[in-house]
Amino acid sequence: MEQPPTPSPSAARPGAPDDRPGCEPLDEQLREWAFTQHPCALAVFDGALRLVRANPGMAEELGLAEAPAPGLLLAEIVPGPMGEAAEAALRRALGTGERQETRLPLTSGQPATAIPLCDSDRQVRGACLVVHRIADTTRHDSATQRELLLAEAARIGTSRERTTTMTLQRSLLPHTLPHQAALDITSRYLPAGGDTGVGGDWFDVIPLSGARVALVVGDVAGHGIRASATMGRLRTAVRTLADVDLPPDELLTHLDDLVIHLTTDDTPSHDAPETESGVGTTCLYAIYDPTSRHCILARAGHPPPAIVTPDSAVYFLDVPAGPPLGLGGLPFETVDIELPEGTVLTLFTNGLLQPHHHDIDETLDTMFTTLARPASTLDTLADRLLTTLLTRPPSDDIALLLARTRTLGTGQIAGWTLPDDPAIVAQARHHAADQLIRWQIPDTTYVTELIVSELVTNAIRYGTPPIELRLLRHDNTLTTEVSDTSNTSPHLRRARTYDEGGRGLLLIAQLAHRWGTRHTPTGKTIWTEQALPARA
Repeated sequence: MEQPPTPSPSAARPGAPDDRPGCEPLDEQLREWAFTQHPCALAVFDGALRLVRANPGMAEELGLAEAPAPGLLLAEIVPGPMGEAAEAALRRALGTGERQETRLPLTSGQPATAIPLCDSDRQVRGACLVVHRIADTTRHDSATQRELLLAEAARIGTSRERTTTMTLQRSLLPHTLPHQAALDITSRYLPAGGDTGVGGDWFDVIPLSGARVALVVGDVAGHGIRASATMGRLRTAVRTLADVDLPPDELLTHLDDLVIHLTTDDTPSHDAPETESGVGTTCLYAIYDPTSRHCILARAGHPPPAIVTPDSAVYFLDVPAGPPLGLGGLPFETVDIELPEGTVLTLFTNGLLQPHHHDIDETLDTMFTTLARPASTLDTLADRLLTTLLTRPPSDDIALLLARTRTLGTGQIAGWTLPDDPAIVAQARHHAADQLIRWQIPDTTYVTELIVSELVTNAIRYGTPPIELRLLRHDNTLTTEVSDTSNTSPHLRRARTYDEGGRGLLLIAQLAHRWGTRHTPTGKTIWTEQALPARA
C-alpha cells in the first residue's frame, strides 16, 4: 500500500521560516530576527566608528522615529556630552580590544557596553554598542517624573532637528565628484559636534569648457536648517553662474547681489536671524586650466588656499581678501598664478583652523607640516590632516577639498591661426580632419568638419580677426573652439521656412553634446564638446 508523503518540518510547524529552494536560508532569517528583535538596543560601527546598522531598540533609545542612517558618527547622531562619552567608550574598545562597561545617559540612563568585534585572526574590525534595557522599578514622585519627561522631550526634539538638518545638508552636497582630466580631487565634510548644530559649509567641483575645472568652497553664517537651506540656494546659484563661464571676480559680484536680494526677501525675525539669509557668507572660487597650468582665484572673506608644490614647499596663496557676501558695493579681485604639474591646492572652511587648546600659529605650523609630508594618495593626505588637527569633534563644520593639478600634453592639443578669408574654411576642415586621423578617432570627422565649417564661417562673417581654431582631446571628450576678438555672442533661434540663415547653431546644438560661449579679456570663444567612446 502506498504511504502518504511525510510533511516537511517547516510545514509541520505553523509560522516556521521557509527554507525551501529559492527562499532566504533559515539561518539568514534567524540572524536577521535575532538582531531586529533583540531585547537590548544594538548598534554596529566599523573601524572608523561610523554606523553600519542599528536595530529598532537603539532607535527608540536615541529617541528617533526610525534607525539612523548608516555612515554617521555616534557624536553626530547624539549631540553633546552623551554622544562624546559613548564614542569615547567605542574608541577605547577598538584600541584595547576589551569590553568597556559604562552607564551611558542616552534616553533612559540604562547601563551599556562597548564590545570590540574581531575577525577570525582576532583583529579588531569594528565595535558594537549594547544598551541593556532594564525595566526601572523605582517610583518617582510626580514632580520628578514631570522634569524627566520635559528634559527627555527637549533632548528628542534637538536630536531629531539635528538629524533632519544633517540629512538636508548631505543631500545638498555633492554625492560624487565629477570625472575630469584637469585635477585629481578628494573631499571631506565633517559636521559640527556638540550642541552647536550643523552649519552651512559646502564645496563643489564644476567642469567648465576647454577642459577647465572650477573649485568652490563656502561657509554660510549660522547653523540649523535655515543655514543648510541657504547653502543649497547659494550652491545652485554658483553652478548656474559658472555655467555661463564668468570669471571668479564677476561670479562673486553676482553672488553678492543674490545674497542681498535673499536678505531683502527673507525679512529677519527672532526665529530667522539676518545671517541665515546669507549675509556674512564666505566663498572661495578658483578656475584651473590644464592647457596653460594657470589658476585664477577670487575670495569673499574666505581663508586663502594652501599650496603644496611638487618639492613639498607649503604656503598660503596671496589672494586679495574681498568682503564677505551680502555687504554690497565693494569689489572683488582676482589673482592669476601658474602652477607646476603635481601642485596640491588645499581649500577649506575656517572650522579646520579652530582647534581646542591650541593657538592659531601652532595650528598653522601643524597644518603646514602635515601637508608637507609625502602621501601616496590625496585620500591619505586628507585623512591625515583631519586626524592631526582634530583631537575631538569640531566646534564648527569643516569642508575640505584637495586637488592635485594635471596638465594636458602637447599631443592632446592642436591649434591654428586662420586668416580672415572665406576661402580658408575648407582649409580649416582639412586641418581638423588630419588631426582626428592622427588622434585615431576618424569616426568623428564628419561631425567635426560640419562644426568647424559653421564656427569658422560665423567668425569670418560676424567676428573680427585674428581667428583661432583649437581642438582638445581629453577625458573621452573632443572639444572644438573658435576664437576671435569681437564681444558679440551668437544666439540660437529657430529659422523660418524661407530664411536664408539661422540654421547653423541649431545644427551645432543637434550634433554636439554641449556648446556655448566663453568671453575672454581679448574677445570670445565659441566651443563645442563631442563625447568619444571610452578607450579600450
